[in-house]
Amino acid sequence: MFKSTLQSPDNNPTQSSEANFLVIENLTKAYPASNGGEFVVLDNINLTISANEYVSLIGHSGCGKSTLLKIVAGLERATSGLVTLEGKEVRKPGCDRMMVFQHYSLLPWLTVRENIRLAVDEVLEGLPNSEKAQIVNEHLAMVNLMGAANKYPDEISGGMKQRVGIARALAIRPKMLLMDEPFGALDALTRGKLQKQVLDIWENHRQAVMMVTHDVDEAIYMSDRIVMLTNGPNAQIGEILEVPFPHPRDRQQLRESSLYFELRNHALNFLDRYFSSDD
Repeated sequence: MFKSTLQSPDNNPTQSSEANFLVIENLTKAYPASNGGEFVVLDNINLTISANEYVSLIGHSGCGKSTLLKIVAGLERATSGLVTLEGKEVRKPGCDRMMVFQHYSLLPWLTVRENIRLAVDEVLEGLPNSEKAQIVNEHLAMVNLMGAANKYPDEISGGMKQRVGIARALAIRPKMLLMDEPFGALDALTRGKLQKQVLDIWENHRQAVMMVTHDVDEAIYMSDRIVMLTNGPNAQIGEILEVPFPHPRDRQQLRESSLYFELRNHALNFLDRYFSSDD
């Protein structure tokens, strides 16, 4: 039977350094309000993620999912509380965390290969050029883009652009991958194929992943745990849903499992409870 836990500051898998890879403690994020007070987006968030765990954040629009991801990335600062990665406080962006956005963020004047190489040159500048070229080729092959390596972003599909973004993020060898609805702009068929590709890559090259999604099926298929946020403002972690299916995963086999539908219904019921016409 799957486990669903209520949010607690002590809700850590273990106390080992690997299990405590990313630690979010008593995090609150607020913005100045027009009335002179504060608009609290996230309220007292506590979460721990292990070094090779795939975690999804899910909740209604406006609940602070992307804000939390940006704080972990170092793109925004928490109003109060603490985020640590391997025991060090996160204060700014770093090459140990790479972000994949929904809308690709590729440089249109560079080819697919050059977009990836630019990141490698910036972060792994001490490596010889031959090794940099090898890293770029390895990651092009990893996302099946060798045939499009010399094309420009406007010459490739949306799914291919997103694969470039993922290859670019992985090529600098980050310790943590942060993805903000990476499949949200894709059609259903492309989305399913890319979900499988990303999951295959992760299953063969384990690292910590935090992914924002609105898609319950996507979260169950890809994640080890699903962090479900209550509505904003003052959003909190309502429940953390354990996904017990072993890796590697087969989508068809999952959907033939009664446990899959228990998990799905539990998550959907949670979202329904927090549905609001103002969302």
